[in-house]
Amino acid sequence: MKKLIAIFSLALLPLVGFASDAVHLESANIDLTDHAAMQRGAKYFVNYCQGCHSLKYFRYENMQKFGLTKDQIRNNLMFSGGKVGDLMTTAMPAAASAEWFGTTPPDLTLTARLKHGGADWIYTYLKSFYVDESRPFGVNNVVFPNVGMPHVLMELQGVQEAVKEKDEHGNMHVKELKLVKPGRLSAEEYDEMARDLATFLTHVAEPVKLERQHLGIWVMLFLLVFFVISVMLKKEYWKDVH
Repeated sequence: MKKLIAIFSLALLPLVGFASDAVHLESANIDLTDHAAMQRGAKYFVNYCQGCHSLKYFRYENMQKFGLTKDQIRNNLMFSGGKVGDLMTTAMPAAASAEWFGTTPPDLTLTARLKHGGADWIYTYLKSFYVDESRPFGVNNVVFPNVGMPHVLMELQGVQEAVKEKDEHGNMHVKELKLVKPGRLSAEEYDEMARDLATFLTHVAEPVKLERQHLGIWVMLFLLVFFVISVMLKKEYWKDVH
């Protein structure tokens, strides 16, 4: 038993270390039934993100699930032509982007599922850029240290500087971010925009999430009824034995 406890404790050490060093994520508080938020998020993604990032497992026509018509999609969200049934790829050549940014910008289809925290990670990431002259594009990110991309939303959010302090081990870390130059949006408006983008990307990562959760309730109810029937059937089969 002591050996099992020791092995279990050692197995948990990496998780404990990860938890202690993890960046605090703000709650995005998204609502996947909010179609207006997803529509705004799609608009922001196409205008500010799709120049570099693709959603290669998601089709334009899937936006009909949150209230957009094919004409609205074609006229407002497809700038390079094509068909509404096309995948949301980017026109940026992979080789060229790798040369410009040091690495090819990742596809974002599954970001909300792959990142710890999901929508909260995306929301906090979009709010966590700050000035860092040591980086190639002059900015860094608290959630994704040494990220290799510019802050494309700077004109909307403004410029933030990091207030740093030493931790108990003498290492410098970001205590807070301070807005030193306002952008076109107020802090509240930018938060709402980041929330809309997080909502859209969460939907993109799993478009059937709400249907799956709804179906799950019926499955659990079925299993409950089946359990009761199974118990009654067992008693019926074994009544003569007992």
